[in-house]
Amino acid sequence: MNPILVELHRGEVNESFHRGVICVVDKNNKVIFSRGDIQQVCYPRSAMKLFQHIPLITSGAFEHFNFTLKELAVMCGSHNGEQMHMDTVNDILQKIGLTDSYLKCGAQSPTLKVDLHKLIKSDLKPTQLHNNCSGKHAGFLAYCIYNKLDPNEYISPNSELQIEIKKVVSAFYEFPENELKCGMDGCSAPTFAMPVYNQAVAFKNLANPSNSIPDKYKEAASIIIKACSEFPEMLAGSKRYCTDLIKNTKGRIIGKTGADGVYCLVDTQTGMGISIKIDDGKMGPQYQVAQELLDHLNVISQEIKDSLDSYHEFELTNFSGNVIGSSIVKKFE
Repeated sequence: MNPILVELHRGEVNESFHRGVICVVDKNNKVIFSRGDIQQVCYPRSAMKLFQHIPLITSGAFEHFNFTLKELAVMCGSHNGEQMHMDTVNDILQKIGLTDSYLKCGAQSPTLKVDLHKLIKSDLKPTQLHNNCSGKHAGFLAYCIYNKLDPNEYISPNSELQIEIKKVVSAFYEFPENELKCGMDGCSAPTFAMPVYNQAVAFKNLANPSNSIPDKYKEAASIIIKACSEFPEMLAGSKRYCTDLIKNTKGRIIGKTGADGVYCLVDTQTGMGISIKIDDGKMGPQYQVAQELLDHLNVISQEIKDSLDSYHEFELTNFSGNVIGSSIVKKFE
């Protein structure tokens, strides 16, 4: 059984808790810190997005369409559906001559209540552009248009695009391609499962690629790191940990969330890769664990820690605004 990583206290009682797995590897893929079963298999979900656009770059499509780093960042993002995100996705679609009707991610309400309220007041419904994965899907379509592939088949696991993505995933995660388990993500695109350990290795490889990774993949990874570092607001958005972490560390730490309690990070300075998986799939505890872990590993200053403290531990309130407890991350010994 994996250890308890986060506890929720109501008054003096530990009312509930979240178990999970943590794996940290150095630039040589050696495990330097872990908790729980790091061979536990799970889907990285949206944490895989940074690798899913390697083919866009290596194929020549990125350069051909004159995509910007800002546009690449939203392709790798799980965005809030804010206006800046929708505008950027629209820019991508315009460059490839398509409309949002070609997206297959489905409509999703924007993350922030203020944006949802604007839609309701305008008597409008959420669209596919609001979907947190619309940038990813627009990038997929760009690959298809450049390579003269049927844009209606881009999410098929048997499509040329997804077959190429699977090769990239196998290389970066250093996991046999024929052992990757394929599932359908929340946005309907294929996603692949592998051990938590390999998910940490993959993020390490973004900044310090192993010799086994082809040079063209390495070059593409460096472009993706640059895009995420320079446009962190495209990776997530307002009031989001991914964006705030990258901004406050000035791009040293790149973190990417994944659904069902996944969080993966790379320290671009040391090459350290990190993967966190919350067993019950709750979203939120993984950010608390990431904050505690970065402090424990001494990779963030006290000033940066303080600036991100709202993601670390916090009070729990009820509908009347009364403080009824707290969410506390377990300290590492």
